[in-house]
Amino acid sequence: MTKSIQKGHISGRRFATQMAAQKPVIAMDSENVKEFAALAKIGIGFSQDYLNKAPQAWAMDDVQGGVFTGSTGAPIQFLQAWLPGFVHAATAPRKIDELIGMTTVGEWHDEEVVQGVLEATGNAVPYGDLTPIPLANWNVEFARRTVIRFEQGIAVGKLESARAGAMRLDSAAAKRVAATNALHIERNKVGFYGYNDGNSRTYGFLNDPALLPYNTVATGKAGGTKWATKTFLEITNDITIAFSQLAAQSNGIIEPKTTPTVLALPTGADVYLGVVSDMGVSVASWLKDTYPNCRVATAPQLVKANGGVDVLYLYAEEVYGDSSDDDNRVWVQAVPAQFMALGAYPEGKIVKEDYTNATAGVMCKRPYAVYRASGI
Repeated sequence: MTKSIQKGHISGRRFATQMAAQKPVIAMDSENVKEFAALAKIGIGFSQDYLNKAPQAWAMDDVQGGVFTGSTGAPIQFLQAWLPGFVHAATAPRKIDELIGMTTVGEWHDEEVVQGVLEATGNAVPYGDLTPIPLANWNVEFARRTVIRFEQGIAVGKLESARAGAMRLDSAAAKRVAATNALHIERNKVGFYGYNDGNSRTYGFLNDPALLPYNTVATGKAGGTKWATKTFLEITNDITIAFSQLAAQSNGIIEPKTTPTVLALPTGADVYLGVVSDMGVSVASWLKDTYPNCRVATAPQLVKANGGVDVLYLYAEEVYGDSSDDDNRVWVQAVPAQFMALGAYPEGKIVKEDYTNATAGVMCKRPYAVYRASGI
């Protein structure tokens, strides 16, 4: 199967533009006769032999019938032009890594990932020679997350592999890609929703038990809270409140203008950052100027995430200013093994392979550094 050369392309956008303007997509006149060969680039062509013989062929009648029985023409396999490559089925973007990153920690066989949390206690009192000495102390807790392991295997037969090769497809490689994607999809799912088998302590971006409750955004003049019905001032007010609340929750540890932050929106909600003011300033431009260290990310899991309504998250990526000696991150996606091959097992005419991963889900280590709003 020889791959055909793509000679030219007319985009759907051009078709739509020309048709909307009631203009032909392809137009020629007498001045373009000499350029007929260029038509081949858009799929219209005439061979030189055809141009030489067509006038005579069409100008005369066939006096004598054919000697042989009329044929059925060329078999279809000789009349097929194969486009290069394969179009792969699309899967929803896996966004948990973009939102909070991924931390490789521990081993595939571990049972838990644990984060220690240390609280200093003490209350200074006025000094007195005869008063008891007030003693400072500490309190420690351990946040535990259960490691969940998934597996996905493949099996490739000899005949299957040979026949797939005949159409220029490596069956084993395609199945390995499918297995890899399946493992990543599960890890992404756990990253947002956690995993509950009745005994595990594995949580996600949307349901970590340490997270503060959602706040409902203000109602706009149109009578709703959705950004689709709000003006520039109303959308920027929602964002301003989010930054203000984030600073208040942290008692000033988070500085909105200098601390690196993430504004996580439902897929599609980022288009409303294009809403402009009466002066022609967009929400996106205002956000960049007002909070230059804030980046915007989207995820389909934020759509209807709270009781059927869309939500936004605003959070700091890292927090400094205290005596913590961890990595200073607000979120951690703990992944002991992103992808691991367990082995290949030949079984006569079939070869089986097995792959696995391991994740402890997502942990919010600093809940005060996360603001959640519902209703956008």
